[in-house]
Amino acid sequence: LHSDIDSGDGNIKYILSGEGAGIIFVIDDKSGNIHATKTLDREERAQYTLTAQAVDRNTNRPLEPPSEFIVKVQDINDNPPEFLHENYHANVPERSNVGTSVIQVTASDADDPTYGNSAKLVYSILEGQPYFSVEAQTGIIRTALPNMDREAKEEYHVVIQAKDMGGHMGGLSGTTKVTITLTDVNDNPPKFPQSVYQMSVSEAAVPGEEVGRVKAKDPDIGENGLVAYSIIDGDGMDMFEITTDYETQEGVVKLKKLLDFETKKSYSLKVEAANVHIDPKFISNGPFKDTVTVKISVEDADEPPVFLKPSYIFEVQENAASGTVVGKVHAKDPDAANSAIRYSIDRHTDLERYFTINAEDGNIKTIKALDREEIPWHNISVFAVEVHKQHQEAKVPVAIKVVDVNDNAPKFAAAYEAFVCENARSNQQFITISADDKDDSANGPRFIFSLPPEIIHNPNFTLRDNRDNTASVLVRREGFSRQKQDLYLLPIVISDGGLPPMSSTNTLTIRVCGCDSNGSLLSCNAEAYILNAGLSTGALIAILACIVILLVIVVLFVTLKRQKKEPLIVFEEEDVRENIITYDDEGGGEEDTEAFDIATLQNPDGINGFIPRKDIKPEYQYMPRPGLRPAPNSVDVDDFINTRIQEADNDPTAPPYDSIQIYGYEGRGSVAGSLSSLESATTDSDLDYDYLQNWGPRFKKLADLYGSKDTFDDDS
Repeated sequence: LHSDIDSGDGNIKYILSGEGAGIIFVIDDKSGNIHATKTLDREERAQYTLTAQAVDRNTNRPLEPPSEFIVKVQDINDNPPEFLHENYHANVPERSNVGTSVIQVTASDADDPTYGNSAKLVYSILEGQPYFSVEAQTGIIRTALPNMDREAKEEYHVVIQAKDMGGHMGGLSGTTKVTITLTDVNDNPPKFPQSVYQMSVSEAAVPGEEVGRVKAKDPDIGENGLVAYSIIDGDGMDMFEITTDYETQEGVVKLKKLLDFETKKSYSLKVEAANVHIDPKFISNGPFKDTVTVKISVEDADEPPVFLKPSYIFEVQENAASGTVVGKVHAKDPDAANSAIRYSIDRHTDLERYFTINAEDGNIKTIKALDREEIPWHNISVFAVEVHKQHQEAKVPVAIKVVDVNDNAPKFAAAYEAFVCENARSNQQFITISADDKDDSANGPRFIFSLPPEIIHNPNFTLRDNRDNTASVLVRREGFSRQKQDLYLLPIVISDGGLPPMSSTNTLTIRVCGCDSNGSLLSCNAEAYILNAGLSTGALIAILACIVILLVIVVLFVTLKRQKKEPLIVFEEEDVRENIITYDDEGGGEEDTEAFDIATLQNPDGINGFIPRKDIKPEYQYMPRPGLRPAPNSVDVDDFINTRIQEADNDPTAPPYDSIQIYGYEGRGSVAGSLSSLESATTDSDLDYDYLQNWGPRFKKLADLYGSKDTFDDDS
């Protein structure tokens, strides 16, 4: 750079700014020369915009306005062509015509396409000839040979080159690999590897069982190699069938019907294998099918007996006598030996043993009478076995229908109870009845309703047969009264339509009820009607009030009387109480003092802090029943104790002890005196206790304590 005012005396200084200034580009501030400090790459940046200015070296005052200029980087061929992908994959159908487009590959060059031939590319094929070619300008790969066969070679590897400088000497180049696969077309028909197949099958085989397999080979793949098999001819077309196993591409020969070795021992089939999908472009290569002969031999087998029918249906009348023939089943041995057959009934299907079968001829008979209303159908199974080969058996279902006879009379369909109003009008219908018959419809409806002959002129009610298996009951007269009669029993005769017909007499209960003017029921109770007619509501209330007052008076009287009663407990020194303990366990005898805690038994509630009975004043005075009090010299102590126990058990004020009864008060002036040993030991008594010796072993202890008192005194 140079300024016009620069006189060369060094007073002018050049300054450079802009893109890359000071880094890529530098300027000599005295001469104005601009230099590049590093190698430039056009593909990285094609041009730079810079600004230069001349200023005074001493004052940095601009001497001229800034000047802008552009530095362009000129391209050279320093970048080779590059393909978009390192590897390409393409498919093309086999047997495609020459020139069929396979794929287009594209390469790019980073050099400047506007400057020279650095970016002008030319495509060429390095590997893959003579099967494929490439267009030099577009990079389109095309087939170069006709009738390429996938079955011969399926995959090809092609190398394509792209070169710049228009392909001339010195140009740079790049390559890519293209894998081309031939796709399959249906150009091959199926072929059987052999002309005849031999198979065998047992006559015991069941329909659907596989006999054998055939396979036609087709080198095509996918749907082009699918083969369908069919039987097109042969004497076994009705006995056998063939299906296609698409997983293995085999034809499966199966049995269609049961075979009989004794009837026919071999069969022949003509089987065809054909492609499922045919390409019309290659129809001239056909036919796309092949045939083969299949010969099947039948092997003899020991067969079980065979019934002449797959099932049997018989009929027998109900109530038929025991031994009545129901029907006959028949089976035979299909083998050449034609063994004898024996028959039996599967008892799991005839648990009640209604039927029996003749083992020789298969005749089925009844064992006992049958009731259609109980079981209308009997389904049993009959076995047939060979006499000499018990393991060979056959089974057939036998359905036996029990034919109905008219053995049930019709009855009311429900438990009818009719209601008729006292104010019912003459000929007024008040109920419709129907009937049921357990017999079949042929011996049931139509039902005929009528009144017995002896009451055909019933003065109260009449019957009308509606001729639709129902009947209506009507009022014949007016003016019913519950006081006179509140219940009527009307017998009705019902006959069925069977041959011979059966009939029964059913009783209809009719109650007389009170109704309002609209005919709605109010009451059907005759007693309630009479009560309402005799007493008004006010009278009933007065009666109830009197009853309540009487009850209150009784309660007050009982309460006052209880308060005047002398208390049961009298706290005087001469009153002695003793508890009588009763328990069932005898323990170790009279000397056993460890079996029971007597203190606890005397007052079991005392352990838990319960207040003893002697401190409680009973709220209710129990009046003991008068009984015999034995004299001191009497021996009826058992009666005395039992009487007291019974009184305590019935005393509502006594504590509910299970095994302990407490006698807290013996009463005043008792002629029997006290039995307490406590008082006897501390007071002088003139009583003679020798009679205790006569009371038996139960009072031996008392006799020892008191009976020998005089003896002890004499000894002392």
